[in-house]
Amino acid sequence: MIIDLRSDTVTRPTQEMLEAMQTAPLGDDVYGDDPTVNALEALAAEVTGKEAALFVCSGTMGNQLAIMSHTHIGEEIIAHVNSHIIQHEAGAYARLSGVSAMTVNHQRGAITPEDVEAACRTPDLHHPVTTLLCMQNTKSNGTVISLEQNKLTTAKAHELGLKIHMDGARIFNAATALGVPVRQLVEDMDSVMFCLSKGLCAPVGSMLCGSREFIDRARRNRKVLGGGMRQAGVLAACGIIAIEKMSKRLKEDHEKATHLASVLSVLPGVSLDPMLVQTNMVWMEVTKPGFEDGDFVNYLKERGVLINGDARHRYRFVTHHDVSEEQMETAVRHINNYMHRY
Repeated sequence: MIIDLRSDTVTRPTQEMLEAMQTAPLGDDVYGDDPTVNALEALAAEVTGKEAALFVCSGTMGNQLAIMSHTHIGEEIIAHVNSHIIQHEAGAYARLSGVSAMTVNHQRGAITPEDVEAACRTPDLHHPVTTLLCMQNTKSNGTVISLEQNKLTTAKAHELGLKIHMDGARIFNAATALGVPVRQLVEDMDSVMFCLSKGLCAPVGSMLCGSREFIDRARRNRKVLGGGMRQAGVLAACGIIAIEKMSKRLKEDHEKATHLASVLSVLPGVSLDPMLVQTNMVWMEVTKPGFEDGDFVNYLKERGVLINGDARHRYRFVTHHDVSEEQMETAVRHINNYMHRY
């Protein structure tokens, strides 16, 4: 039995999804006549409160299409230094859109109005033109940006004439944590991307949402990237279930993470503040002298527990649909046994 806590991207399609794949009405999405894809795009537009939506292969593709469709070559975007767009998309904003990035570095990861004003270039022939603010919710550490913070930051960005894109890969987790509908959380955004395969159990795909004009540009740019799919309804069928049903159970994952954090925080040599756990991610830092990262990760792997770690003795545990409470207790037992070896 494998207990996979590396990410919520490891979830498998539910039985209902597998059955929906077999019976989904199909067409050719490049021609725009796959009825299941069309239904998914209409649903995504509805839940985000946007005019239109586009089904794309991945969250990275969705983010990069947003940048391509909001900017022109030689312009500049603003993003947090720890954001997915900056850290985990292979520098694609520069390679695909020909834009530079001005990064903001707040430890807690929320971009403030003051940050936007400071990062936005002044008119000067030596400067690139700032045109897009890229935000992220949930943040890379799994914490959430509040509605109030969102509104203050977006108001300043629009005042400065910027467009705003929200990397909402886990936006349903953010909405669940805040107790508000997704559409309320993204109402001030010009575009938003969210993933169907992070915690929602769909096997593939993300949604990019915005105005009809924006989505028309993004659809053309998706073709440029080779992202046009044919009978994609077999995947879109899972996406519909992901939005309609799986998004409603995310509170369970958050509760698992909260419990996990409370248990891990009392282990010897562990630095972990349970109050920072707002969604389904738990970050644990080990402060014991002589602690060996590779040995710890391998110890757990040999016992069927998979986690992500780094050389700084920081470890991420992500709860999701495919890890039961019983499996969580098993993982905790193995972690506890290892930590008491020192």
